[in-house]
Amino acid sequence: MKDSTFCHTIAERINTGVLVLDIEYNIVEFNRFMQVHAHKKQEDVVGKSVFEVFPELPRRWFERKLASVIQLNSPSFCSWEQRHHLFELPHTRPITTDSKYMAQNCTFMPIVGEQGISHVCILIEDATDVAHYQGKLNHVLDELARANRIDGLTQVFNRKHWEECLDKEFSRARRYGHNVALIMFDLDHFKKLNDTYGHQGGDKVLVDTAARIKSLLRLCDQFGRYGGEEFAIILPETDLNGALDVAERIRSSIASTVINFQGSAIKVSTSVGVSVIDSSHQRYEDLISSADYALYQAKKLGRNRVANSHDFATDAALC
Repeated sequence: MKDSTFCHTIAERINTGVLVLDIEYNIVEFNRFMQVHAHKKQEDVVGKSVFEVFPELPRRWFERKLASVIQLNSPSFCSWEQRHHLFELPHTRPITTDSKYMAQNCTFMPIVGEQGISHVCILIEDATDVAHYQGKLNHVLDELARANRIDGLTQVFNRKHWEECLDKEFSRARRYGHNVALIMFDLDHFKKLNDTYGHQGGDKVLVDTAARIKSLLRLCDQFGRYGGEEFAIILPETDLNGALDVAERIRSSIASTVINFQGSAIKVSTSVGVSVIDSSHQRYEDLISSADYALYQAKKLGRNRVANSHDFATDAALC
């Protein structure tokens, strides 16, 4: 059996696309895999430009890729992760994917003849299954990562992730001398509310409150559930006046909202503590302590109000 016949027989039988081009980009070999998946006969494509047969090819990229293979006399590779597909070959898998075309791993190999490199062989591997299951795995990993950051009830940051955010923001503010403010608030008389409406009623209040407050914040603000009915907000690049303005909007919004639960109209209020980074804060925990102390003072002064830690700095230092 002649070498060319032997190679042609192998190319026809393997479950991989084989496309051979001359240096003018004309098709020389178009194996059975390509015929089946492209729905094109070999006699209809051999001798034609690959760009005529596959007009969807990214021509400039494709020409540069082949030029590199020829000039360097070295194989090259393009995975489905770089480009989902080069050739629009419909996949035949009984699965739902984001694309109707086969995901492809493509290998470009120079073919050396007597006059040097005369052709380039492109092997097209069907990577649809790999791409599909990798996508499902990535989705699961994204969901796990999100679950590690998000409070399951209120859908804001959980305490662990929120404190990690505060640690980074606090360090950045200290390093560059920028402002960062912290707001801590909780819902007044929440235990009584739970006793009256049950935990489902309490959960409804927490969920609605978190959603309402989230709508008042900037994209750069970081909102978390600190514990129970207590929440905390990091305000980057915010001075005291700006933080007090946000805090008052939060207090006013909660106080003016009626939450409907099983035919009952629930009204709640909140006490808010505000603190802004200063020289007394050596660690992010110090900033939390200041805001928490201001929250304590807001409750002590009658609830449903905003308190600023700087107004109680001397008292806080003694505690």
